[in-house]
Amino acid sequence: MKYGIVIDLKKCIGCMACTVACKVDNNTRPGVYWNKVKDMEFGKYPEVTRIFLPVQCMQCENAPCIEVCPTGAITRDETTGIVRVSAEKCNGCRLCEEACPLGVIVFSELEGKAVKCELCDGEPQCVDFCPTGALAFKEPEDAAYDRRKAVAGRLKDVYLSAGSLGK
Repeated sequence: MKYGIVIDLKKCIGCMACTVACKVDNNTRPGVYWNKVKDMEFGKYPEVTRIFLPVQCMQCENAPCIEVCPTGAITRDETTGIVRVSAEKCNGCRLCEEACPLGVIVFSELEGKAVKCELCDGEPQCVDFCPTGALAFKEPEDAAYDRRKAVAGRLKDVYLSAGSLGK
């Protein structure tokens, strides 16, 4: 198993430092976020539970973006496990954007290509700038990895039906 970003939801305070660090390090255009923090509330007043959910590319094991790419522009680096987009091969069809269950692969109008988190080539700035340690860059434990996959699957349905992630 490869390294990835592991999230401890109990530590996330919704400060958005990860989002800012990502935007600055990757120089993404206004409105483009590879790393988001969703503010979610569950329950009814006065018994409301509020959580902050960092959402970024999970470098999916069976990445839908890789599967739908007609030009082979999206591949997995066998050494690091990072899912990457080749700007030279991308034809701008946007199928990957539609296939991404978390809405974190986006189309760059400026480049006319798909762009996404590539874990800052193994030194993710979102992790480095998280003040609470809610994000860690490590090899997920089997139990944590399985939970992450299960949660991602459940959230995919919720996000898609509510349209809450946006593009």
